[in-house]
Amino acid sequence: MSKNTPKLTLVGAGPGDADLITLKGIKAIQAADVILYDALANEDLLDYAKKDIPTIYVGKRRGSCAFSQAEINQLIIENALKYGYCVRLKGGDPFIFGRGFEEMEFARAFNIPVEVVPGISSAIAVAEMQHIPLTTRGVSESFWVTTGTTKDNTISSDIALAAQSSATVVILMAMSKIEEIMEIFASHGKSQTPVAIIHHGTTKNERYILGNVTDISSMARKENIDNPAIIIVGEVVNLHPDRINEWVEANKKESRFL
Repeated sequence: MSKNTPKLTLVGAGPGDADLITLKGIKAIQAADVILYDALANEDLLDYAKKDIPTIYVGKRRGSCAFSQAEINQLIIENALKYGYCVRLKGGDPFIFGRGFEEMEFARAFNIPVEVVPGISSAIAVAEMQHIPLTTRGVSESFWVTTGTTKDNTISSDIALAAQSSATVVILMAMSKIEEIMEIFASHGKSQTPVAIIHHGTTKNERYILGNVTDISSMARKENIDNPAIIIVGEVVNLHPDRINEWVEANKKESRFL
């Protein structure tokens, strides 16, 4: 048992770029006695940690899991009790499809105090860094954020609801189901709706493709784009720098931004 008081802080590491973390997140990393970090958390952030503290990789990706969620929960408890201040460094934001709430509740069951440091979610930042606004006047008044698959590996029923709206739809970690998802949008009259896929967004390995509901799946296969990726479905995709001149010309009489 450590002489330090056990404590857990869930820290959102942001969407991938190491600079896109909050100052409060950096301060938590600097104070940590042990850090458990995810696959999608930029390892450069560990440079802020104190020298010689344990940093434990607990990454999970489709087809490759270092630890199950139950094992991660147990590791949090064991390391907080052993070392004291445990930082759980999670990609994006801890509570946006990050299972942070489960980890928090598990620690609380052992009477370990928990703090949360919000992170910049990839659901918003990845689009924004490509100059795609999820909402903008005259184009989109709202947006949905949903996961591609549920815990039993089926497509979320929310996607069919989102496909019926005029909102921008952002789908996370959905490349394994992209064909079926695009079929859902097409079945709701969205076959020509613009789509962007951004792979490894905000990092040096970032790639993107632009298409529409009908052709984006074949484009993704051709370019070998897999997770981690963000899928954006909606008219706002036409505001991407590669398309905006054409879009403005087609819509200038409507004066959407006036």
